[in-house]
Amino acid sequence: MSSSSSSLRFLLPTTQIQSSNRRNSRSLTITQTLTTPSSSSSTTTTVDESRLEPRVEKKDGYWILKEKFRQGINPSEKIKIEREPMKLVVEDGIKELSQVSLEEIEKSKSTKDDIDVRLKWLGLFHRRKHQYGRFMMRLKLPNGVTTSEQTRYLASVIKKYGKDGCADVTTRQNWQIRGVVLPDVPEIMEGLLSVGLTSLQSGMDNVRNAVGSPLAGIDPLEIVDTRPYTNLLSQFITDNSRGNLDITNLPRKWNVAVVGTHDLYEHPHINDLAYMPATKNGRFGFNLLVGGFFSPKRCAEAIPLDAWVPADDIIPVCKAILEAYRDLGTRGNRQKTRMMWLIDELGIEGFRSEVVKRLPQQELERSSEEDLVQAQWERRDYFGVHPQKQEGLSFVGLHVPVGRLQADDMEELARLADEYGSSELRLTVEQNIIIPNIENSKIEKLLNEPFLKERFSPEPPILMKGLVACTGNQFCGQAIIETKARALQVAEEVHKLVEVTKPVRMHWTGCPNTCGQVQVADIGFMGCMTRDEDGKICEGADVYLGGRIGSDSHLAEIYKKAVPVKNLVPLVVDILKEKFGAVPREIEEED
Repeated sequence: MSSSSSSLRFLLPTTQIQSSNRRNSRSLTITQTLTTPSSSSSTTTTVDESRLEPRVEKKDGYWILKEKFRQGINPSEKIKIEREPMKLVVEDGIKELSQVSLEEIEKSKSTKDDIDVRLKWLGLFHRRKHQYGRFMMRLKLPNGVTTSEQTRYLASVIKKYGKDGCADVTTRQNWQIRGVVLPDVPEIMEGLLSVGLTSLQSGMDNVRNAVGSPLAGIDPLEIVDTRPYTNLLSQFITDNSRGNLDITNLPRKWNVAVVGTHDLYEHPHINDLAYMPATKNGRFGFNLLVGGFFSPKRCAEAIPLDAWVPADDIIPVCKAILEAYRDLGTRGNRQKTRMMWLIDELGIEGFRSEVVKRLPQQELERSSEEDLVQAQWERRDYFGVHPQKQEGLSFVGLHVPVGRLQADDMEELARLADEYGSSELRLTVEQNIIIPNIENSKIEKLLNEPFLKERFSPEPPILMKGLVACTGNQFCGQAIIETKARALQVAEEVHKLVEVTKPVRMHWTGCPNTCGQVQVADIGFMGCMTRDEDGKICEGADVYLGGRIGSDSHLAEIYKKAVPVKNLVPLVVDILKEKFGAVPREIEEED
């Protein structure tokens, strides 16, 4: 680990997660007994016909909650009813808001809700607690593909904010930039459009970034190039960066992924909708998984919808699923409004029938047995140099320590992409970056670049390869502990003590919202407050073990609760010895 990486500037009770495999979840009935295809038995329950009445209606171009369904709704739903968030875009409300001082904004609940809640529909998150008056801006970046021009533009935005400006690669394969102030937002949004980017619908009750294979189109062993599909999904979701008003009032956030490799780099089982490549009667298409999600109160793995769609029909079925969720999802307790709760209530067949009702032809084929993803597959490492399917070209995977970049880093990456590749970069859900399309004759010179030796290594230490960390309490008001610097510190200290032969994926999240996705990690750390051996309150972490990604995916389970962070290094050392075959390093004694 280079010294520069460890010098980066990163400066509530925990609920146990339900991690049971949901493939045998109960099914409900509407007018008859329905059994999920994956269950050997099912509990029968009748769903009243009135439950299937849509809870929203369209008025003046926007979808709103009907009066009769407004009792017991959560505060976020009330804010949406009081004023439609997308009016800040469609009716140019952001320009007016950006010209109002924060002092004036704070005087009114309505404008205060604008900057704290409604602006999230524009991808803007007020850092009220730790960076008052500054915003994080989240971009849409389908498939994690970005250009040197886009990267330079984002660098130019954060550079003007000095120590407050930086960027992160997220676990949804996109950019987040930090330090933004409200008066600059209209100009920044115009700049985004000029380089082919948008931040619309990247927060709150919207569809998040469409994830695909980071090796799409260049992988010699890929099943399908996911870029055309993630691009179509993103165009549909944002209505080509104008804002798709049909799906901006969902009960909660919603994630989508398209799988393109046997490696399942896309983590399909933690998405609300995942397209799994499969053929049927000689046609290429996708089997569908639905309902995967994480939340403080519950985590659930996606389950089969028992549905297959031809490749040309990915948008109609996505639209139908979103409309079923929009129309029927509950809007009370925010911890019980993700789509899997609706699937539980209706049963998988009941939910499927609601999707079918909303399809143009009202038909949906049953799933195919011709799954193209190989179940037994050793997940490949994308770090370092790898040959592409295009003769004479290679890609190089770079390690970005816990996904944090400064403006200078982004400008240097853009230069490398221009000089050695095709002016393109690929972001990964593990917060790393790939430079594709490099002529083999240029590889040696690239590897000798100081930036690769000093900052973002193509050959990181083994315990750094799978290291993921959320924003932590440096910026995020919900995070209980600092994560990014601590993740690096713990990994570095453990690396000095033990040696492992295979990467161990360690994920850190600052709070139970689990943006760091600890439930899919080999070892996960979820921030909490606890007491040390002297009884003093200190930062701690609940430790999770056993999460797996890939065809045999399952969620991690709690191993030890409320461990003071100062005690994590010896605990991790013991875990690595007992569970991952680690052996102590020989420590040379000084003379």
